[in-house]
Amino acid sequence: MIHETPEEFAAALPPGRAIAGLDLGEKTIGVAVSDRMLSVATPLETIRRKKFTLDAERLLEIARAREIGGIVLGLPRNMDGTEGPRCQSTRAFARNLSRLTDIPIGFWDERLSTVAAERALLEADTSRKRRSEVIDHVAAGYILQGMLDRIGHLRRGR
Repeated sequence: MIHETPEEFAAALPPGRAIAGLDLGEKTIGVAVSDRMLSVATPLETIRRKKFTLDAERLLEIARAREIGGIVLGLPRNMDGTEGPRCQSTRAFARNLSRLTDIPIGFWDERLSTVAAERALLEADTSRKRRSEVIDHVAAGYILQGMLDRIGHLRRGR
């Protein structure tokens, strides 16, 4: 099931399960996972995109192995908040994935996640080659951490 807001997504999560965050690119999918307490996001891997069925198979393999209870997709809105072709592509990916699994799927505004990831890697003095290898799953970590922080805020507010 696809949930449009962090509130709906948080309400749909099973207790004690980790969440995966995805940074969907045209050529790659960055993957990050949380701990079971939903407090820390950790970059995991970058999947080289082939075709949807193979990409989804790998994602669901990760979900099974790590007992993932929710999947967050970065929604690449334009800087003015509107949705362009990349958002449509992300929503289509979410719809297709939701047909293959009962895991709740949510969206997180990822406008500056790649910029933040790039900055963090530069500050860590990461080589250009290494940055290109890890940027996608580091960006997925930023996307996931944003959702985790929001879920934590929602839970404290109850």
